[in-house]
Amino acid sequence: MYKIAVMPGDGIGPEVVREGLKVLQAVSSVTGFEMHTETYDFGGERYLKTGETVPDSALDELRQMDAIYLGAVGHPDVAPGILEKGILLKLRFGLDQYINLRPIKLYPGVQTPLRDKGPEDIDFVVVRENTEGLYLGIGGFVKKGTQDEVAVQEMINTRKGVERCIRYAFEYTKARDRRKKLTLCDKANVLTYAHDLWRRTFAEIGEEYPDIEKDYAFVDATCMWMVKNPEWFDVIVTCNMFGDIITDLGAMVQGGMGVAAGGNINPEGISMFEPIHGSAPKYTGKNVINPMAAICSAQMMLEHLGEKEAASLVEKAIAKAFASGKMGDLSARSGISTSEVGDLVAGYIK
Repeated sequence: MYKIAVMPGDGIGPEVVREGLKVLQAVSSVTGFEMHTETYDFGGERYLKTGETVPDSALDELRQMDAIYLGAVGHPDVAPGILEKGILLKLRFGLDQYINLRPIKLYPGVQTPLRDKGPEDIDFVVVRENTEGLYLGIGGFVKKGTQDEVAVQEMINTRKGVERCIRYAFEYTKARDRRKKLTLCDKANVLTYAHDLWRRTFAEIGEEYPDIEKDYAFVDATCMWMVKNPEWFDVIVTCNMFGDIITDLGAMVQGGMGVAAGGNINPEGISMFEPIHGSAPKYTGKNVINPMAAICSAQMMLEHLGEKEAASLVEKAIAKAFASGKMGDLSARSGISTSEVGDLVAGYIK
């Protein structure tokens, strides 16, 4: 019995989460695991009514769960940054979800903007440090609003934070057992202090993994090669900000936000899984958004929970759905509804 905290969130979040849960129920009936869900209303509507994002007491409740399944966060009537910091960052930092895991995989039947590249070329994973770097928000303003204004935001990298991220990446590369190649993405030629720490730690921990090939790439070169030669990559490990940037590029490489899923991982605690697209408020309630990214997030959650058979069945059903030709593209104008995509995947499982 798995206890899953469900956070549908804002906009299209409840619709895509509904389809993800539909798929989870379908695969549970086949493989036999049980799932109890507890729904939390964290999002824009709650904030507008109460002024509250995520109360501290909720973190203690969430630590008793096995996983968190999140839809989307973002409300047109709430100023940017309030929900992102008050919900997403509070959960990541408060629950110490120090790994952001982003598979970048092209499925048969999905179009990529990269000419002459196919599913055999685009299948890699980005391991992003998730609780340090520039996103801690350490800094401030001097003489704000004047011609002499100074804005400072510091990049924080600790040995502990860097080491546990890199070690996770080596272990993930080993377990993935594909090309056994780990690439450190940094900017050590300019960010000489912060990324010297990353490079030294990478080299030291790498000595414990002689069977894994070690590679280095500056972030600008990484962006070029993700487009030109995505087949070069197996697993990429990088800092918080660079990971945020290159995974959005990765989403486009794999066909778009409609198929991009991510996990916020605490290997020793509770992890959170979500589609990486936004809340798309203009499509709320129209049943036109493709929920495949949310379904892929559910598949990641099953794999993380150790339900390997169930995760494999869901991934095979996802691949069949894409290859069937029934979905068109991944846009809101594809001609297939949100619920029909969920039914299609669940049907292939059954």
